[in-house]
Amino acid sequence: MFNSCNVNKFYHSKALTSPYPGSHIERSQVPEDKVGWLTQWEGYNPVEYTAAAVLAGPKWADPQLNDKNFSPKFNERDGDVERTSRNGLYVVENGRPRNPTGRTGLTGRGLLGRWGPNHAADPIVTRWKRDGSGNKIAHAVTGKNILQFVAIKRRDCGEWAIPGGMVDPGEKISATLKREFGEEALNSLQKSPEEKASLEKQLQRLFSQEHFVVYRGYVDDPRNTDNAWMETEAVNYHDETGETMDNLPLEAGDDAGMVKWVDISEKLKLYANHSYFIKLVTEKRGAHWQEDPDPECRE
Repeated sequence: MFNSCNVNKFYHSKALTSPYPGSHIERSQVPEDKVGWLTQWEGYNPVEYTAAAVLAGPKWADPQLNDKNFSPKFNERDGDVERTSRNGLYVVENGRPRNPTGRTGLTGRGLLGRWGPNHAADPIVTRWKRDGSGNKIAHAVTGKNILQFVAIKRRDCGEWAIPGGMVDPGEKISATLKREFGEEALNSLQKSPEEKASLEKQLQRLFSQEHFVVYRGYVDDPRNTDNAWMETEAVNYHDETGETMDNLPLEAGDDAGMVKWVDISEKLKLYANHSYFIKLVTEKRGAHWQEDPDPECRE
């Protein structure tokens, strides 16, 4: 499913950044050699933080663990809430799930609603870059065709990203992928009933096309904590001829401030480790990524 060298490179880079998103909270500093839980660190003293918006008890968030009416079933499906991790079993220590990738310098949930894994889905919609005559455009140096993907600019942090979102309780991943793309890249929430019906038909056509799972697992997200973390399933839906997306005009909506087609290359700077997911798509499609191969990947 993914075969790039140094897969662990992106693990715990953005999840260690300070201040914590949407706050002035500074994480306790975690040296690179002390990220892993197998390394003993008696002096580890992380900051405790859960955002007020989470503590307010919205429907998408768990209660606090000391709530007598809350008894989560970690490492299993808990009613409609999926509490298993795509990375396997995780440790539950003193009643709290422990981030499987290591220390983050912050405990609690931060901005995340669920204790343990918070599941998302990221639809990577691609097409070939073409000239005015409809011919594919190849990169001048590598000779490989250039892919484009639909990117959104997040309202919360201003970074460009894949237009994904959280999986609702009981929702199938396939439904989340289609719903999130419609809401963020096509502004489906603001459409009339007639427009929504037409849009749904076009989306069904797009999401019924050939596709493949790019990645499943932990996401190096700046919102991660020692007790709550992001996981995703990223899926590539490729519009080979470009005809399907020609009938779906992009329009930013929901959490997206902007939306546009973006040329894919190693120069992309995206939210979390989304650039890594995009790189995996180019490997699968045989598309251009970078002019010089990563020296660490050379045989």
